[in-house]
Amino acid sequence: MCGRLALTTPPDAVRSFFSYEERPNFPPRYNIAPTQPLAIVRQNLGGKRQFHLVRWGLIPSWTKDPSSFSLLINARAETASQKPSFRSAMRHHRCLVPASGFYEWRRTPEGKQPFWIQPADGGVMAFAGLWDTWSDPDGGDIDTGAILTIRANRMMSPIHDRMPVILKPEVFDTWLDVGRVDRREAEKLLLPVEDSFLVATPVSSRVNKVSNDDADLHDPVELDDRLAGPGKDAGANRAAKPVPDDSQLDLF
Repeated sequence: MCGRLALTTPPDAVRSFFSYEERPNFPPRYNIAPTQPLAIVRQNLGGKRQFHLVRWGLIPSWTKDPSSFSLLINARAETASQKPSFRSAMRHHRCLVPASGFYEWRRTPEGKQPFWIQPADGGVMAFAGLWDTWSDPDGGDIDTGAILTIRANRMMSPIHDRMPVILKPEVFDTWLDVGRVDRREAEKLLLPVEDSFLVATPVSSRVNKVSNDDADLHDPVELDDRLAGPGKDAGANRAAKPVPDDSQLDLF
């Protein structure tokens, strides 16, 4: 799953990577958590890419009472188009989620060890996402979103069995074009990224606290060999326990 992410890339560099027209001036965020504003890029009716903010945690448009509905921060790529909560969004509301990296927790006998996971080149990347608009009885609208996840690649599997779907720029138009690209074609893009694309660094458990939102969260910490993550002997890695997707979970 993906329960925390960061967007620290300068706004101009994000805009250049995603080619949207707006010029948002957002501050660096090192610890974006569910229910907080989440940046997305979607395609508007004119076919242009558009920067937008949604609340992280998708509420389907048909929901009667959001307070009694599970917080859907992730959607499984393999089944999203069959799930009532995501079926419509897969057809009509696909988006990209800009991220400089994300955090994942590795279960160990000693507790949960967080890792900061980012592109090997240090740049920004795009997660496949879904969004929807919920309207309350008084006429107010709220846009919400979720991140699609897929089975982990070899780099990620010692940490967790799931990872965000990462899309490359050459398929952005295909993913975003809900008018001409149906969900079956879009689903073909939902694959694990190549093993060499990401690198993982063990970091402090300070990230567990939402109020900690600073660059020090990315500082590496030392692990003993029994808990070492990717880059160590694979035999020394303990397998991650499978964790359900499609819902908000207790990460810590």
